[in-house]
Amino acid sequence: MTLPYSGTKPPRLADDSPGFQAFIAQGWADRRVPAPVDPAAARAAAEHRERLRAALPGRTVVLAAGHARHRNGDADYAFRADSDFVWATSCQVEGAVLVLTPRDTVLYMPPPARPGERDFYASAAHGELWVGPSAGLAEWSAALDLPVRPLTELPETAGTEVGTVVSDLRMIKDEWEIAQLRSAVDHTVAGFAAVADEVPHAVAAGLGERWLQGTFDRYARTFGNGPGYSTIVGSGEHAPILHWVRCDGPVRPGETLLLDMGVEATSLYTADVTRTIPVGGAFSPAQRRVHDLVEAAHRAGMAQVRPGGSYSDFHFASMEVLARGLHDWGLLPVSVDEALAPTGQQHRRYIVCGVGHHLGLDVHDCGSSRYEEYHGAALRPGMVLTVEPGLYFHAHDETVPPELRGIGVRLEDDLLVTATGHDVLSGALPIDAAGIEKWAAR
Repeated sequence: MTLPYSGTKPPRLADDSPGFQAFIAQGWADRRVPAPVDPAAARAAAEHRERLRAALPGRTVVLAAGHARHRNGDADYAFRADSDFVWATSCQVEGAVLVLTPRDTVLYMPPPARPGERDFYASAAHGELWVGPSAGLAEWSAALDLPVRPLTELPETAGTEVGTVVSDLRMIKDEWEIAQLRSAVDHTVAGFAAVADEVPHAVAAGLGERWLQGTFDRYARTFGNGPGYSTIVGSGEHAPILHWVRCDGPVRPGETLLLDMGVEATSLYTADVTRTIPVGGAFSPAQRRVHDLVEAAHRAGMAQVRPGGSYSDFHFASMEVLARGLHDWGLLPVSVDEALAPTGQQHRRYIVCGVGHHLGLDVHDCGSSRYEEYHGAALRPGMVLTVEPGLYFHAHDETVPPELRGIGVRLEDDLLVTATGHDVLSGALPIDAAGIEKWAAR
């Protein structure tokens, strides 16, 4: 049997098949989809725009959502809108652009490709047959209470560089933002429990770190937008590696298991929490010694988080505790005072990272701010930050005794600065070794 048109070039529907084009353009019911925006989020974004306008009077500001990054071949990574754009719009449409002038505010975005348009079936980026139905410009305008126009009408407007300004404004979270962060943290705490439940299975079945990483990432995708950053699961000699995101090693009884994980809410606000748990139920004496020192540094750092205090105080408080402990163990070649001096810092061999950062739409939030507004500034109510001291003794580090090699411990909590002190948003998770053992073995 000869196949019809065998050996010929298959037609390109958009170019070669007028019969298809005429047929696919008709017979579709009108379908309208509401814009996926929480009214509270839209109101918060409107207030954010007014703060931005007040910070840059008489200026024109342009913020863009951005585009998905290319992955490989004809595949892209999943799109995640720019954080400054989301803060000012509560919109997550790829390619959208906000133009804020002294007179008005307009949001421009690519409209969905509907029946009767070529892209309805031909565009893998916007066609409804490819990506599903999405809200139109009218629906977005109603949801955001903003004029929304097609992206093709975007004027060639020169906008003010606002990275530093928006970064500074984002440091103080309003009540809606705080609620989003609380929700992200609560889901993260539950995600930690889901991972802890799977540790015995990961050990017994030989599934290792990757199984635990996948457990949390699935949980984050189910109860939020996904993980807020690449999930870190490091067991044994991987625990001291600060950003062990390969997660391709085994999980063995008797090792420490470092879990640095955060759920990103659908609003894109993220948590960032770390605990180190013993695989098998209990810390060894050496592991317990390290954990106790990190816990002491963690408590000292958190005690410095209060309004009016310097942002850097929690860093210095944590570092002093760590330096004194390391000196007591005979691991420093100099005195504590020499180590803490800017020209010393020998204790930092075992903690080369910082011990905290702002938290919000980005896991390392407000990163565009200047030193004077960030590390050199005073803490104020509404700021949300992490405190995360640790000790990292690498398996090949010959400056530490054999019993400490391959032990990595980090404790990280998310704190809200309040009018009277701070609120530990992630306080549902224990931080003391005995409490962690009991929690992990529950």
